[in-house]
Amino acid sequence: MMGGSGALGDILPRNVLEALGEGIRVSGKIYPTLCLACRGARMLCGKARCPILVKAEALVKVKTALDREQLAGSTPPAAFVGRIGYPKVYVGPLIPHFHGDTVLLDTPEWWLGKGIEDIISFRYNLIRGKTRLEVKAASHGHRLLDTLQELAMSVKSVDAEAVFEKKPAKTLILSDIAQPFGPSAPLRSFKASQSSVDRRIEKAYYDRDLKAAEAVFNLYKNGVLVTRIQRAFSLGMFGEGKRRRLVPTRWSITAVDSILSEELVKEIKTQPTVDKYLVFYLKNIGNLYVVILMPKSWSFEWIEAWFPGTPWNPEESSPKPALMGDYESYWGRKDYPSIGGCYYSTRLAAAEALTKWRRQATVLALREIYPEYILPVGVWNVRESIRAAFKSKPQVFDTLEEALRFIKDLLKVPLQTWVQHSTILREALGQRSIKDYI
Repeated sequence: MMGGSGALGDILPRNVLEALGEGIRVSGKIYPTLCLACRGARMLCGKARCPILVKAEALVKVKTALDREQLAGSTPPAAFVGRIGYPKVYVGPLIPHFHGDTVLLDTPEWWLGKGIEDIISFRYNLIRGKTRLEVKAASHGHRLLDTLQELAMSVKSVDAEAVFEKKPAKTLILSDIAQPFGPSAPLRSFKASQSSVDRRIEKAYYDRDLKAAEAVFNLYKNGVLVTRIQRAFSLGMFGEGKRRRLVPTRWSITAVDSILSEELVKEIKTQPTVDKYLVFYLKNIGNLYVVILMPKSWSFEWIEAWFPGTPWNPEESSPKPALMGDYESYWGRKDYPSIGGCYYSTRLAAAEALTKWRRQATVLALREIYPEYILPVGVWNVRESIRAAFKSKPQVFDTLEEALRFIKDLLKVPLQTWVQHSTILREALGQRSIKDYI
């Protein structure tokens, strides 16, 4: 097992480990499954490649129309920054093999309601060119990077041409954080036509005294889509001039969700609490999302239940749903959540809703993932699903017990199991039972 069992002991917080009911025991500590703790990123099983992702790639591998070393098409615009080899990483554009309005191919905010097959099709149509650059290139400039940064400011699709060192490899990169990425090849040359730019992003780009976090939040407050902020952040377009760096796409997605949600939470903590127990829920591409808002000061918890036959809980690993989650009190958290980037995407969606209503609340968000969810497609799916759930009319209850009775009929995992894994529920129910006897 890569890194030894000692390394595994650092993956999950102690309170989460103690809350887990059943799973794989490593050095006296319990894990729901290695796959759920790893999600194809840490290679805890010791294999060179994640066997689950390899299997998933085989299921969706199709022949692309591209079978040559040259490509002309309209980029959404889109770009990718890898993480392998950091601080020298692969950077390059994403281009389809056709012209026209292709913005949809790289705008997850518009994908809600689409099936997994549609999403894979969007992404497999984008051919990824790649060149290795030092992450510090963002602070002193590079011809390719300059072009990609100009593209990232575009408000519409841009015609582009690429020449590759060889024919693109017909593979699919899957991640629990980023949206899928399709065929790729080393880039020999790349050029793009002129396009109109988003003045909001352009202003932040040219302000080399503005801190990156401030640029991110200002753009968000001015209505720029989160995924477009993430793209520019990844390409090192924000921050003080000499400190600008390329940020791997995976990391930029989580970083932006984290920055935005943290700022919004600061605002909502100054607001009064909701006055009832509110339940929101949504079903989307093999997932059920349930959120309870409680009339208490801010705290947040996100728990996932992966059913047997889903990507991170293959049937041979566990005969029952595997649960994993993370929690923060009113004072927040300092360590990275073991559950991954979806923690921050959910926190952002919840904070957005509370900000709109000028309220604060204790937020418990639950997710059940069923076998129909055959491939991981990125945390955008969680963020947009939770956003959509908050736009629906809530179920309103006077007590937590009434709210729990309602969600009991929605969820497949027994309520007792959720309570066992939830810090918020254990504390809320424990306090209620004590008060009842006073």
